[in-house]
Amino acid sequence: MKRLLKILLLLLILAGIAYWVYYYWERKPEDQNELTLYGNVDIRQVDLGFRVKGRVIYMPFQEGDYVAAGQLMAILDKQPYEDQVREAQAHINSIQASLDNAREFVERRESILGTGAVSAEEYTQAISSMRVYQANLKEAEAALGVAITNLQDTELYAPSDGVILTRIREPGTVVKEADPIYTLSLVSPVWVRAYVSEVQLGDIYPDMQAEVFTDTPGGHVYKGHIGFISPVAEFTPKTVETTQLRTDLVYRLRIIADNPDHGLRQGMPVTVKLPLQRHHEEPAKE
Repeated sequence: MKRLLKILLLLLILAGIAYWVYYYWERKPEDQNELTLYGNVDIRQVDLGFRVKGRVIYMPFQEGDYVAAGQLMAILDKQPYEDQVREAQAHINSIQASLDNAREFVERRESILGTGAVSAEEYTQAISSMRVYQANLKEAEAALGVAITNLQDTELYAPSDGVILTRIREPGTVVKEADPIYTLSLVSPVWVRAYVSEVQLGDIYPDMQAEVFTDTPGGHVYKGHIGFISPVAEFTPKTVETTQLRTDLVYRLRIIADNPDHGLRQGMPVTVKLPLQRHHEEPAKE
């Protein structure tokens, strides 16, 4: 029994030593002048669709194609919307003709008002009728504006530079308003999502310069800066590699990275290094 107790005591001592070694080596900063974080690349994605419904007749891009901002990406069948524009214009012309007649009628009544040939009531009714046509003309012009806007919305343009991530529809498909037809992965901005512990929180600040490394040996070093520090603590996500315990509370960072060669891609694991330069040092006394 005494031998068993000695063995248990020895195991407890070894466990304590192991915990101390882990705590010391894992918890202490790897480099007092540099903070190393691990994260993943986040790139904004946009689902692109039309603001009007119709039949898709033109989709020139495939998955992986690069598109520039303002480039035409898709077209709907314009015929129904061109017909609506012509209909709205014809309605305006009809109201304009009626308004011209009403205006001439008022002018004639006004010229003989007071001679006894026309009563004041008839003159007032003529003015009222003219004003109704004027209001109808404004309404018709607004309807023409809507029809022209709908016609313009049959063409879809790239909102930003990017790469086609998904081609969702094909020509001939009838789509509703806002149905996505492409998913566009934006070239900029490129973010790196990383996490720091509360102990490290005092060493970082917004706009702090950063270097981003990929796992490619001898790969390009990407410059960046801290764009966002979460004010709320959270438990470390299980997909994040850190030197801290996964149950620790951490703060989420967003590092905005330059990506001149488009080498940073969605979800890519990266290493971020931050120089620990104290930005809140006391100013030198004169």
